[in-house]
Amino acid sequence: MVKEAVSVQEFFDNLENHTVFGVKLSTLFYLLVIAVVAVVLERLFSRYLTRFARRARLAPHVTNGLVLTFRLLILVGAVASAVKVGGLPTDWFVAFSAIGGAAVGFASTKTIGNFVAGLYLLAARPFRVGDFVRLGTVEGIVEEIAINYTKILTMGDNLVSISNLQIMDRDITNYSYKSSERDGLHCYTFEISFDHSVSSSKIAEIFDEVFQKCCDKLPKKPHYVLVRSGAFERVYLVYLYVTRPEDIFVLRSQVTEETFKRWDKERLRENQ
Repeated sequence: MVKEAVSVQEFFDNLENHTVFGVKLSTLFYLLVIAVVAVVLERLFSRYLTRFARRARLAPHVTNGLVLTFRLLILVGAVASAVKVGGLPTDWFVAFSAIGGAAVGFASTKTIGNFVAGLYLLAARPFRVGDFVRLGTVEGIVEEIAINYTKILTMGDNLVSISNLQIMDRDITNYSYKSSERDGLHCYTFEISFDHSVSSSKIAEIFDEVFQKCCDKLPKKPHYVLVRSGAFERVYLVYLYVTRPEDIFVLRSQVTEETFKRWDKERLRENQ
């Protein structure tokens, strides 16, 4: 062990005492180590981000943007380390970085905020592409999750782009449904209210008939619960289970329309 330690010490002494084109071999050695570490880190991060993007079903340009960002960070770190190891004064590098960072910060505060929020959404994954979600007052299918914006396809067939910074300030509801028996379903809920002109038992019959007509082929039978009852109305929460989120657009309208049609008929019968 002593002999090996001495050999290593002699190796580094030789590097310190020999120069190539006026540069110590030890400096060249450390620069080579920095370059190798930077390349290895770049490969590892690129592979991890590519696998993560595949699992999260990110768009190709989003994946490329993430990979490019981490490559730039690794490059900046490698350059800073090389400057320090090379014995060059770091004052100019720090000053340039500070000025550049301040300029970028003042010029694009929202852009940087969206970028950071996008990284958080990609890491936390409160929703994925294809999920049916409600983001504040916007409701629809997630079409794309980019670094700066998330695109939602609404029931009116409109594509709404919401900045990721705004999403962080909104309530997020993901209607993906998971259990030990079923996976990959979307459980969508919405409210239907009635006055007291029709009895609760008759409302139960209406729901059963509507579910039988509109939702007979769904993977899981819909159901409902009474969430609140006041002096003027009763409010029910309806649960719909679908495998394709786009079916929610059609089913919600069908269930609501059929329910009120049958309810109107019952009201006419009660009033006769």
